[in-house]
Amino acid sequence: MSRLQLGVLARHLATVAVCGVAALAGAAPASTLATSSLPMPVPTVSDYQLLGNGPVPPAESDCFALGRRCFFATAMENSYNLAPLYAAGHAGQGVTIAIIDSFGNPNMASDLANFNTQMGLPHMCGEPGQTCTAGMPTFQHVFWNGNTEVKAQPPNSNGTGSQARDAWSVETALDVEWAHAIAPGANILNVTTDPAETQDVQGLPAMMNAEQFIVDNHQATVITQSFGATEEGFNSTQSLLNLRHAFVSAAANGVTVLASSGDGGTANAIKTPTKNPTTVPFPTVIWPASDPLVTAVGGTYLCTNPVTGTSIDSTDPPANCQGAPGVKEIGWIDSGGGFSHIFAAPGYQSTLPGGATNSGMRGVPDVAFQASSRTGPLVYDTAPGAGGWFIVGGTSCSSPEFSGIVAIADQIAGHGLGQINPTLYKLAAGANYGTYFYDVNTGNNQTVASIPGYPATNGWDPITGLGTPNAAMLAPALAAG
Repeated sequence: MSRLQLGVLARHLATVAVCGVAALAGAAPASTLATSSLPMPVPTVSDYQLLGNGPVPPAESDCFALGRRCFFATAMENSYNLAPLYAAGHAGQGVTIAIIDSFGNPNMASDLANFNTQMGLPHMCGEPGQTCTAGMPTFQHVFWNGNTEVKAQPPNSNGTGSQARDAWSVETALDVEWAHAIAPGANILNVTTDPAETQDVQGLPAMMNAEQFIVDNHQATVITQSFGATEEGFNSTQSLLNLRHAFVSAAANGVTVLASSGDGGTANAIKTPTKNPTTVPFPTVIWPASDPLVTAVGGTYLCTNPVTGTSIDSTDPPANCQGAPGVKEIGWIDSGGGFSHIFAAPGYQSTLPGGATNSGMRGVPDVAFQASSRTGPLVYDTAPGAGGWFIVGGTSCSSPEFSGIVAIADQIAGHGLGQINPTLYKLAAGANYGTYFYDVNTGNNQTVASIPGYPATNGWDPITGLGTPNAAMLAPALAAG
């Protein structure tokens, strides 16, 4: 296992204060934290429902019958104002997005091909039967162990809960297909790991080592991570810090790292290999989203028209949108958010738009994107145990989709942007805040009655961060910043 270069870490920790979990006011004593049974990183995809097993996606009426809206690519693009960027020739061309998953989807290339056909998206070099031409975006699936052969996955191979392969195949399809849907000109590098997922022993170290390799070998300028584990679930604060090396290197090499903020609201569990999660009895956040070197992406209900995305539609499902007429987005009840018990507030969060108080600790998330499965994207996954078209929810949607906007900003800038958080908060602090972000100020993320959540408010809040992007304005501003 690769280790941190302690000298590099020390320089970065000079500006990122770190606190021991057990020493914090309101935190559980060390004896209540996981010590013998290690938790595991899990995909933050929280809900997925099979809608049909044929190659053609379901009709919107089929989704309405289930009380859901199923978003097609064009509707999602229009909801976040991406069309002006595409019209200007900015779709992420020449930029590579790296996606990290466990196990992967053995049918990913062919599933991507059908997704692109049905969604009217550009096909990618790497799909079966595609003739690669100059300028064509590329898809590559590489196993971290060096084997590029896509391994088959036996269905229902969850074992003791430490190898949830079926959920990871949906996660992989979601990540790849929707990063491409938002940045259809960008290359996609899907790197998958294959250890048992015990947290700071095998699973997360392998993922971080894969990201370190990507950064060291200049394989991508954007990395998206749709997984996480409760900060309190690590054996020690140091065991978490030992995993940060890829983020330190990314910040120094112009690579932007994004992560899903989680799907438990403020109530997060410590998961053990025996499938008996224990909920931490106070508000918590997950890592890597809580890392100040990472852009954390929270979630919303998206109340635009699921076919066109060009208007706010509060007459159709779900009830959340019907209860807020005229509101484009609502803070998703399950959106992970709150304040770190490990990392102090970084400089870019010294003041927060709207006057929120960070209590001296890193606030999560930074931004948001659609996440509810009631207003979710359609995903095509035919891996063993899957079956076809799913509607998917979770902040697993949010991070890969937002990574597409960063890829477009990289293309406009002509180089990787590295850490974008300082620029995001600088833009939000200006008079044109509403030009770059849709300020989500409806909803809350209290999912467990005994564990306090937070309300969505004007400005930054611990559900949707600074809000959701107006991509046509935000991407050029990020590039300039």
